[in-house]
Amino acid sequence: MDSRRIEQIKNQFDNAIQVTEEEQIEYWYARDLMKLLGYTEWRNFEKAIKRAIISCETSNISSGDHFVEVNKMVMIGSGANREVNDYMLTRYACYLIAMNGDTSKGEIAFAQSYFAVQTRKQELIEERIAYIERNQVRNRLKESEKRLSQNIYERGVDDEGFARIRSRGDQALFGGYTTKEMKARLCVKDNRPLADFLPTLTIAAKNLATEMTNYNVENKDLYGEPAITGEHIQNNTEIRKMLGERGIKPEELPPAEDIKKLERRTKSQDKKIIEKSGSFSSCDNV
Repeated sequence: MDSRRIEQIKNQFDNAIQVTEEEQIEYWYARDLMKLLGYTEWRNFEKAIKRAIISCETSNISSGDHFVEVNKMVMIGSGANREVNDYMLTRYACYLIAMNGDTSKGEIAFAQSYFAVQTRKQELIEERIAYIERNQVRNRLKESEKRLSQNIYERGVDDEGFARIRSRGDQALFGGYTTKEMKARLCVKDNRPLADFLPTLTIAAKNLATEMTNYNVENKDLYGEPAITGEHIQNNTEIRKMLGERGIKPEELPPAEDIKKLERRTKSQDKKIIEKSGSFSSCDNV
């Protein structure tokens, strides 16, 4: 998600902010939030609200302090008014809804970042969105490599063979550098996965090559280390060729920040949400 798009969405979220009169607590109406999160039907969005309420209670936090059900009048197509149910939501409630929302919607990643970052500074929101997107790609790579490990184990290759196959794939992708050599180039410790320090683009490239290998191992019923190694090398070579046509050399891209360090920083931000978002329990007019 580029900076301009993030700024546009941020302005929409900012414009939807409501503030209690005396306590000056920021809150959002659920029906406004529904549109911002890309939902079109209230019944589907209310399911996310219910999941968020359960999540709140599971954390031993009173949901009534952050989710307040209200009724309000809205104009329907005929021009008449109709009463509908709604919710007043604190920042923390909105965050929980985003965490329990449909992750296929691009707005969800933004909302998770927006409601977690207390200052709403765009650069911090951008950083967190970048982490979320990178972490999603990283998790997909973990799953595809786990599947490859299972596939090749069933086809006569042990753990050491899997490590060799993966390293030969890296060697094809990184222009001759093995996994160990790439770790040295990027100053990655031997006991840490290389992918934890790779930029999102490179992780996605590794994942695509691995998925291609999985597909062909299964569909061609490849057996044994030599055959599977050849397949994995070929797929990584093709991905490298495609990147090269766009002027990209994976081995020359700078390392990304340690994804585990980003994860710790994100969790630290999350812990501050409750204390910074306020509570409806102190509001007489709610």
